[in-house]
Amino acid sequence: MHTSILKNAFQPMALILFFLGFASGLPLALTSSTLTAWYTQSGTSLIGIGFLSLIGQPYIYKFIWAPLMDRFIPPFLGRRRGWLIITQLALIAAIMLMASLSPSSHPKLLALFALLVAFLSASQDTTSCAVLVEMPNEQQKGFASAVYITGYRAAVIISGALALILAQNIGWHITYIIMGSLMLVGVVTTLLMPEPKVSAVVATTKPSFYENVTLPFTEFFKRKGAKASLLLILVIVLYKLGDAFALTLNTTFLLRDLHFSLTDVGIANKGVGMISSIAGGIIGGLLMMRLTLFRSLILFGLFQAVSNLAFMWLAHIGHNYWGMIFAIFAENFCGGLSNTGFLVLLMTLCNKQYTATQFALFSAFASLGRVYVGPVAAVMIDHVGWMWFYFTTFLISLPGVAMLPLVRKHLTDPLNSSTP
Repeated sequence: MHTSILKNAFQPMALILFFLGFASGLPLALTSSTLTAWYTQSGTSLIGIGFLSLIGQPYIYKFIWAPLMDRFIPPFLGRRRGWLIITQLALIAAIMLMASLSPSSHPKLLALFALLVAFLSASQDTTSCAVLVEMPNEQQKGFASAVYITGYRAAVIISGALALILAQNIGWHITYIIMGSLMLVGVVTTLLMPEPKVSAVVATTKPSFYENVTLPFTEFFKRKGAKASLLLILVIVLYKLGDAFALTLNTTFLLRDLHFSLTDVGIANKGVGMISSIAGGIIGGLLMMRLTLFRSLILFGLFQAVSNLAFMWLAHIGHNYWGMIFAIFAENFCGGLSNTGFLVLLMTLCNKQYTATQFALFSAFASLGRVYVGPVAAVMIDHVGWMWFYFTTFLISLPGVAMLPLVRKHLTDPLNSSTP
């Protein structure tokens, strides 16, 4: 078994998915936790920082333009590679524009360029996730998901942890220039990878609105049935909601309320966070080779919920470096587990004829919490404090897990061959 794992790990498909995951994950922290740290240092209020989470709205609304990325093929590199190279090059330029500004002198303009980065990043995610669904066969989905998540989490740690260390030593502007340059990893991967071999409907004539937009969405509801579809969407929304609440203002909690330095937080995230998130993703992928998708989601979801209590404990004991290390380890490890299972769930629900559109729709529902909870979380913290806020996030994590038995028989798409 160990030989098989090592063999799979160094296959071209695994390397491609790892670096595509890396390119997809890199911009996320630059428009969320790292940007929050930048605004925190500039003296922005907690409520103002809470509203920064709204910059992530393109991750919710990407399903609006995803049908275009399914339907139309760029005149170079193919359907998936063409859209990837367009978004990746545009991301490099947009991140460089962010690097030229600061929240103290141009807070609104910086936020506007961050919104542009989020739009381009959401568009890149639409295509890279389509590649993730299309490239592996059914037996490789768990492993492919783990590899992609590992690359994604590694990039989030670099842009959300290493970036903090760099910012304290060389400043925010140069840090964002370095982060933008790292997007070249995605460009090189896109140029070297093969185009996934999945049939596409080419727009040789003027396409109808029904073919472009309506059909990919209605196909899912017809395939699953209206009741089951709505239940599945509710599970998608709720499964990561508690985790989204816990993380939305986490950087501000560590910097402003516990008085850790940028370097303290950065080292903890870069060292412990990276190792634990990668370990969680790999172990999650291995467990999914033995467990059913349903059991994996239950187990990983419970671990994810309990990990929020580590930050409740940290809020209780106050400034404690090793306490911070433990909380970051728990959150990243359990996040690696749950993200792997959750990604397989989204992959399973997609019809490969409409991969980009349907995956964009599902991941948009999953992003609702991460994007819109910021202002709500800020108000909650003002009223109940950090400790009871984190306990509330634990409670919020439970309904998504509790609903899984209601959709158990629908967790495997009829188009696929595995059993739930």
